[in-house]
Amino acid sequence: MSSSLEERSESPRSSPSSSSTTLSFDEEQINSRLKPDWSKYRNVFECNGYHLETARDVKDYYLDNDRRSTSPAYRRACALQDEDALCEDPGLPDNLFRATRHKDGKKLVIKAVNLLSRELDVARYISSPALRRDPMNHCIPIFDFLDVPTDGICFVVMEEWSSCLLSRLPATMHEFLSAIHQCIEHIVFLHRYHIVHLDISIYNFVTDYRGHYACIDYELSRRLDIDGPQVFSLRGTEIPPELERGEASDPYMVDIWALAMLILRACQATGYGIPELLQIARSMLNECPGKRPCASAVLRAFRRLLRSMGWTTNPVDGILELAANNYLVTQSI
Repeated sequence: MSSSLEERSESPRSSPSSSSTTLSFDEEQINSRLKPDWSKYRNVFECNGYHLETARDVKDYYLDNDRRSTSPAYRRACALQDEDALCEDPGLPDNLFRATRHKDGKKLVIKAVNLLSRELDVARYISSPALRRDPMNHCIPIFDFLDVPTDGICFVVMEEWSSCLLSRLPATMHEFLSAIHQCIEHIVFLHRYHIVHLDISIYNFVTDYRGHYACIDYELSRRLDIDGPQVFSLRGTEIPPELERGEASDPYMVDIWALAMLILRACQATGYGIPELLQIARSMLNECPGKRPCASAVLRAFRRLLRSMGWTTNPVDGILELAANNYLVTQSI
């Protein structure tokens, strides 16, 4: 099974130079996490058809659940005297709140972000109609952006998915390869539109439990010019060695390093240590950022691996399908 990689072909960036603009990742007020008073905006959500979770909702959810005695959310709900009081999930950060949509009862998660934040800029862009139609755009469906200009806040209304990839590990080789394929596709999508994520990790990909995987958490993400700036520091989960040494790096190559670490950690967590996949990941971990493959090259190598194993990919959603006339693949893996 061949997994050789083309070096940095089809990349939307130029080589870093001394004239490149520098990305600074110092904490900025407009890009820091918010801690809103959710009760203050309760009417905003109700008027737009969304219901924030109350103590009664949490108690009803755990009514016939054996885990209610050990659930922090249930204990919090029981501690509230008012059944209609909002009940925050202690397992979520302060900028997230659980909700339901009135018209169909769909479970939601609402995120509070600053109106001027880079995160909101990226979220609006990748959720625009044109980009939503891109089959390699694997982000959680966003139903609404509720702006509150007077407070400088926007509430992003999203479908509720799993907490992270580790909360529901792929149970089969098919699920594992499909998850990795969708992760790689999404990074190709981002880079094609000159977006760097800058916090790719196994904790920032989630699932809807129906075979679809999505990238979350764009708090550090940036939309770049074609001649993108360099990164000198980063607060992400997976930090490449050049940044650890205090050197500059190509932000696209920072994503490639982090994507390789995601693949390795997923292999370790699931036990699916496919040698050819590990070889692809090793090339992405080259000490020299300029020698790492671009995202498109990684995807091409991964798809060659899939074909050699008898799998093809659905062009609509990226989920793996058994190749025609191949009847032994399911047994062989």
